[in-house]
Amino acid sequence: MATLRDIKGRIKGVQSTQKITKAMKMVAAAKLRRAQEAIVNARPYARQIFELLSHLATEDDLANNPYLKNKEVKNVAIVVVTADRGLCGAFNANIIKEANRYIKEELGGNANVSIFGVGKKGYEFFSKRDFKISGKKTGIFSSLRYDYSLEIIDEIIKGYLNDSFQKVIIIYNEFKSIIQQKIVVEQFLPIPVKLIAENISYPVALPNYIFEPDQKYIFNYLLPKHLKAQMWRILLESNAAEFGAQMTAMDNATTNAKELIRTLQLKYNKERQAAITKEILEIVSGANALKSA
Repeated sequence: MATLRDIKGRIKGVQSTQKITKAMKMVAAAKLRRAQEAIVNARPYARQIFELLSHLATEDDLANNPYLKNKEVKNVAIVVVTADRGLCGAFNANIIKEANRYIKEELGGNANVSIFGVGKKGYEFFSKRDFKISGKKTGIFSSLRYDYSLEIIDEIIKGYLNDSFQKVIIIYNEFKSIIQQKIVVEQFLPIPVKLIAENISYPVALPNYIFEPDQKYIFNYLLPKHLKAQMWRILLESNAAEFGAQMTAMDNATTNAKELIRTLQLKYNKERQAAITKEILEIVSGANALKSA
């Protein structure tokens, strides 16, 4: 049975943990506001540049452009975007679980799979198992910069154009709200652009643009910008989602610590009352013994 000193020590320990989790929640909330502003600002640009590509794409581009042309898939690179640290609930575990599910169910052993780990947690998981690692980028989310997305893009494009892999899939957490993140499985390469006319129900008048210098030049100019914008958006989505998950996890931990302290305090009071009652009984018994003598 735990002594009063042991229970009191546990209460102090849980109180210290509660202070830490409360402070971490406040830090995550402050970082989340900045991350949320960044992703809200990045989304319209990424969406608009994709719409422009869809409008500019021609049947010849879809058939011959190396970034758009569908190839015979023998090797698939899966970019798994996780956090560099834990303490964010099931944020990392859900991504890893979805990546494993996609490899087993969607690919089904029909293609050789290699993993490109963005974030320490995902990279460590797959590198310790029987998976081929095509690249990694860790330690970037503590001070996320646009340069990191350019470095990741350069490695992915190099492998894709060298035919090291014929398809690139990205799995990441999309930020929805503080308490909700959506796991997204997205084809990155070849770029899934369709002719914009295929996605419009007629009668709808398509805008009649005048291109300068010409349509193909603008299309080829926008392609690499699109890839960079999408990768930067994905990193921002994951970063904001991580802070949201961390904030929720620390809030739950603080609440659980408060409940545990209450339970331990009740136990401490009961044990203390039992000890006092025992002492009183011993004193009364001793007094009665003296009277009898």
